[in-house]
Amino acid sequence: MTIHTVEIPEGSAVFGQTTSAFARFGHSAAVRAHGHLFIAGQIGRRPDGTVAETIGEQTEIAIRRIEEILRLENLDLTSLVDVTSYHVDIHRHLPGFLETKQRLITAPYPAWSLIGISGLASPDLLIEIRATATYPE
Repeated sequence: MTIHTVEIPEGSAVFGQTTSAFARFGHSAAVRAHGHLFIAGQIGRRPDGTVAETIGEQTEIAIRRIEEILRLENLDLTSLVDVTSYHVDIHRHLPGFLETKQRLITAPYPAWSLIGISGLASPDLLIEIRATATYPE
């Protein structure tokens, strides 16, 4: 079984200085195995390390980070097959999340589960999105 970890290059315009979190928390941005790309949870942290204030901006940043990981593997958002998003105060933030998601994610749609949670690693974070993509056959 061949497993390949995806490394975010230094100076990434999308990730910026936030790449240090992968080493700090001891995980890879993504792992390729068995024809799938397993993408670790992505958050709404800007490249300069600050957290976006709104659910819409946090959602967009998290999706753009997923999109960048996919790009590094010559894939795009249509390669997503399974997505799970974790939402702080889901009932309050669901409208802003859905507005952004519907603007960025187009058909064919992946399977997507939304889970309400009490908090994330940083108190300012409102959303974390993890995803699985598939490679062309």
